[in-house]
Amino acid sequence: MSLTASTLHAETAAYRAVIPAGEPFLCEVKAGQTLRLLDLEGNQAVDTLFFSAQNPRERFDPQRTLRRQNNVYLTTGSVLYSNLGNPLLSIVADTCGRHDTLGGACAQESNTVRYALDKRYMHSCRDNFLRASLHDGRLNKADIGANINFFMNVPVTPEGGLTFEDGISAPGKYVELIAHMDVIVLISNCPQLNNPCNGWNPTPAEVLIWN
Repeated sequence: MSLTASTLHAETAAYRAVIPAGEPFLCEVKAGQTLRLLDLEGNQAVDTLFFSAQNPRERFDPQRTLRRQNNVYLTTGSVLYSNLGNPLLSIVADTCGRHDTLGGACAQESNTVRYALDKRYMHSCRDNFLRASLHDGRLNKADIGANINFFMNVPVTPEGGLTFEDGISAPGKYVELIAHMDVIVLISNCPQLNNPCNGWNPTPAEVLIWN
């Protein structure tokens, strides 16, 4: 883990928005701006995708990102690379310590396979991504790829498997990223109720942007 506090103050942010529990969110961050994702009540997973605003077909690439930093978790100093090999954003502050890149977004299909047939129609992160992207108009279903799960705790077992555990975040924990290009930020404030990634109780998160 690499815990690094920010020098920025919330009252000086140029933009602030609260994402209700379980809901989608989309915004744009300009090159040079700083984005903070804030876990307001603690133990909340914030599923996030990043795209180039100039060319949304250029998007966050987890394989390239993990290979370049030789670590499956993200924290201060991590650079998020695109599928074209360009840096999208860098993490410059982090009071949580690590963020998941492997667990993926919950979906109708995964809820059915992992939990039960009657969970298929529960609200999911993939549904949230689709709702927000289709409403925005620049993104479509084919653009929804592998995401980052900020604040989510997904340990890798010695056998190479994944487990979903209680979060390591807490009220007021945040991660802060500086944008290297104009980026679209697509978020699902995870609605999952079937595993402990949200402490069995999804809660709001906040987005702050500084110039």
